[in-house]
Amino acid sequence: QVQLVESGGGVVQAGASLRLTCVGSGRTFSASAVAWFRQAPGTEREFVAGINRNGGLATYGSIAKGRFSIARDNAESTVYLQMDNLEPEDTALYSCATDPNAILSNVNSDPGAYESWGQGTQVTVSS
Repeated sequence: QVQLVESGGGVVQAGASLRLTCVGSGRTFSASAVAWFRQAPGTEREFVAGINRNGGLATYGSIAKGRFSIARDNAESTVYLQMDNLEPEDTALYSCATDPNAILSNVNSDPGAYESWGQGTQVTVSS
């Protein structure tokens, strides 16, 4: 099983940028699609962005709005989420997760497809 640790969250003002990091341990990390989800209190978990196992395909949720970018470095077992022009509505707990069953040409946006989850990193954006 893959263990995931997120970092990079914090408290920022609207318009700022953050880069979140997801570090995986376990030999299936590099063979898995990885996605970022977020969840604010009282809301459903939302798909933010995902990337296939070789980094050749990235998929974004509508909430990314062209402001976020996902990338991975399998040599470092790391996936990054660059978030620019943050808005107060982006305030949430951001978690990464792995889907070892994803085919190369698809990144699933359904959280039910993901097997391993990190504890999350909190992002708070003030206006």
